[in-house]
Formats: sequence, structure tokens, C-alpha cells
Amino acid sequence: MIQKRWIRGAVLSGVLVLPILTAGCGLFSQETSQSIDPPQIEVKDGVDGAETGQAVVDGETQMTVYLEDRNGYLAPISLQTTLGVNEQAGQKALEMMVENGAYAGQLPEDFRAVIPQGTQIKSYKYDKEQKLATVEFSEPFADYNVQDERTIVEAITWTLTAIPGIEGVEVWYEGAKLPEMPVDGYPLDDKLTRAVGINIEAAEGVNYAQSTPVTLYFSAQTLNDEQYYVPVTRLVDRSASPAQAALEQLISGPLNKKELTSVILPDVQVKNVVQEGDTVTVDLQDEGYQEGEKLPTEMLQALVLSVTEVTGAASVQIKVNGEANIVDMKDQSYSAPVGRPHHVNAIKS
Repeated sequence: MIQKRWIRGAVLSGVLVLPILTAGCGLFSQETSQSIDPPQIEVKDGVDGAETGQAVVDGETQMTVYLEDRNGYLAPISLQTTLGVNEQAGQKALEMMVENGAYAGQLPEDFRAVIPQGTQIKSYKYDKEQKLATVEFSEPFADYNVQDERTIVEAITWTLTAIPGIEGVEVWYEGAKLPEMPVDGYPLDDKLTRAVGINIEAAEGVNYAQSTPVTLYFSAQTLNDEQYYVPVTRLVDRSASPAQAALEQLISGPLNKKELTSVILPDVQVKNVVQEGDTVTVDLQDEGYQEGEKLPTEMLQALVLSVTEVTGAASVQIKVNGEANIVDMKDQSYSAPVGRPHHVNAIKS
């Protein structure tokens, strides 16, 4: 077993760090790491809580918006802002996503807001019973390049459905529900959900008609050497276990190895994946792992994000070689199931 080292990384939601993996054995990478710790968050109930997705930190609000990085990928970015008494988190998030808008100065370098410049949110409504957010945009919303259309749809959908309690999105434009996007006709007849995917790609040789989408989380890096997660929806051959298929694809790594980086080395194997109730148990096999070794937080949380995204489960129990007494590099125990973080990618603006 070779000596293991760690790379630079950004801590996400207080617990996530990402590695760049190089040749070697086992679950680990071989470079040194650096962490950036955002504040911890508290999600409250009621008007200031899960219904609006508001996370209060010392009187401020932390929310996730999806922005386009310098490589053309959408990524969730965790931002802090102030939410007024009569403001709704969903509307505020969309306002922050308007290109060159009022909140442009709060966005980190290397990331671009994708809602067309000059667009206003004319109305925003949330139906708790239907778990539906309805947003009406003003006229400049139709002024965008055709190649940006799907990116805009994905960014709006994934931003709003990142808010607890929202599962679908309906888009209106100048007083009427849009049946399709105004430039290239992306269909909007049904409500938008995360089933639209994000940063879509297809595995080599996959039959589109016989495929299953799995969303995986890989690593990318800003020009300032800050690491962040990029979700990628990959079309793969249909599987009886989408969670296992997702993990196998996560291990195989990104298709775009120039801009994205693996989070697990390819010699790791998926021994078993079982879902019971709202918990998925993942058992990984790694001959190089020695019981009691501390595992990288980044690898464990990449698994949690990918598995919960694919299955909708609330938590993941991670085992290595059948053992659940896992501790990460920050001395956090994973002996019990762990849940998905509310916010990721706290990148400095």
C-alpha cells in the first residue's frame, strides 16, 4: 500500500471536500488537501423554514443557486444573503440568477448567472399541497441564445427543487403559462422536475431508448484552485438497481476527464447495495483498505450525494469490506446512516 496524501479541496456545507485522484491503490487520492469552511446552517420550520427553503445563519439566509461554470457546467453554489420579511426564498434565488442583475457582485468568480439579462420575476407562488413553485418572468426572459435554452431550464428547475418542499416548477411568461421555451421550443407542458436532468451526457455505446439516467457528483476546480462539486446526469444501460449503476459509474469516473475529476479510484468495487425504507446501505470492496483507517470526507459525501439523488432516499449507510465503523479525516463517524447536506459548494465570491 503506497503512502496516501490529499489534494486541495473546498469544504461543502461544512463537511464536503473533493479530491483529485491519481494512480495508486485503495479509496484514496495522493495529493495534499486544503479546506474552506462555510458557516453551519440551521433550517427552521414554518414560514422561515422548510416551506421556503430558508436557512438562517446569524440573521442571514443561506441558499443554493445553480450557476454556469467556466467550462459550461451547471453547479450548485451556496450563497449567503439577507431575506426580507415579505421575500420568498425561491424568488430571491431566481433574482440572484439573472445575468448582470442586482446580485451579480455576490456571485463567485468563474461562475455565470444564466437567466437572461433584464429579466424580472413578475410573480412567484408556492403551492404547499402540490409541492409546486410557479414563477412568471418578464419579457427579456425570451432573449437568449438557442444553445442556452436547456441550461436555463435546468438551472431554474434544480435551483427551485433544491428548496425543501418543492418538487415541481411551472413557468409563466408575460401573463400566460408557457407551453414551451420561447426560442427552441423545449416542452413545458408538464411541470418541471429533476427528471429533466442536469449537464446531460451518455455513456459510451448506450441505447438511448433502453437507458436509465443517473446523476453523479464529480469534482471541478476554479482558477483560484477551489474545488467544487458538479452534478452530471449520465444515461446508462437500464439496471435493476439504479443506485448500484450510479456507484459503478461514479467509480468509472467522468467522461470529460479534462474538466472534471473522479472522486473514487477505479479499483474499488461495489459489493452490495440495498435499500430498506428511507435508507440505502452501500458496501464497497477495497483490498487496500485497512480497518481503522480514516477515509476522506470527500469520497464519503460524494457517495451520499449521488446515491440520495438517484434513489430519493433520506440517508445512506456506508460500509467498506462489510465494516460500518468508518471515521473520516475530520474524525466524524459514519457508523450510522448519514443524510444529504442542505447546501453544497460554498465558494468565495
